[in-house]
Amino acid sequence: MSWDKFTSLEKKATRNGFGDGLLDAARRNPNIVALCADLAGSLKMDLFEKEFPSRFIQCGISEANMIGMAAGLATVGMVPYTGTFANFSTGRVFDQIRQSVAYSNKNVKICASHAGLTLGEDGATHQILEDLGLMKMLPGMTVINPADYAQTRAAAAAIAEYDGPVYLRFGRPDWPVFLQDQKFEIGKAITLKEGKDVSIFATGHLVWNALEAVRELEKEGIDCELINIHTIKPLDEKAILQSVRKTGKVVSAEEHQRNGGLGDSIAQLLVQHHPCRQEYVAVNDSFGESGTPLQLMEKYGLGVKDVVAAVKKVLR
Repeated sequence: MSWDKFTSLEKKATRNGFGDGLLDAARRNPNIVALCADLAGSLKMDLFEKEFPSRFIQCGISEANMIGMAAGLATVGMVPYTGTFANFSTGRVFDQIRQSVAYSNKNVKICASHAGLTLGEDGATHQILEDLGLMKMLPGMTVINPADYAQTRAAAAAIAEYDGPVYLRFGRPDWPVFLQDQKFEIGKAITLKEGKDVSIFATGHLVWNALEAVRELEKEGIDCELINIHTIKPLDEKAILQSVRKTGKVVSAEEHQRNGGLGDSIAQLLVQHHPCRQEYVAVNDSFGESGTPLQLMEKYGLGVKDVVAAVKKVLR
């Protein structure tokens, strides 16, 4: 498979992928119900509400109650999807998720939009960059961070068939769509390009930036291997180790704090099985601010040039 097939002819927000994937799953599974904390339009859950009004619950701005209701619905055999912004899906209701969902392994799908810096102008109070760390630390929690509209749509449908709590993270801005024909399997990384000089492991919006960086680096004769880690937990340890044993050098890229994210998970794996040089493309112990998504990604070191710089640094 030629890696240069991964080009984009359109931009579409990953939140749109969630809305369409939820609808796909609900048409197949009558036990799926959707709960929303007053943000149906923002999360594109209004499509579900229109088609399945009796299976939609508008919880209002009451996220803790929403999680409790979802846990109760899961107890009686329903498959609840909860929806609000990532900050409110995790930071505001961590106690409820831990006690009512994770502790008893409830089949609740926690779906979180507007994650990371690319939330944009709403600013630091809404731009959660700690959510992957919070969720991956919970025993039994599956954590998924897809890269584009197509992969988010596939993931939103796939989690309906998975038995157990899931955290599904996606974003606000229009973003390149480039994974239309890729099979999605929870816990299975996708190699977008094979290479021998360095392994780049990227997740979420940073997969596209990493892909653009790989194109630039190829012009300079640097042969990168690029792997899309859409599932943060369970981590595809086999795919990571297989790649690193070949290249011996690692760059991790994510729209998240450096502490607690994908890079940390990879580092923990490597220190046990294959210690090597690693560079992080991530937010370095900082809150965000108001700005456009692209401005913020550049300012906080998540742009294409930052991936390029990290690769050159790890090669030195």
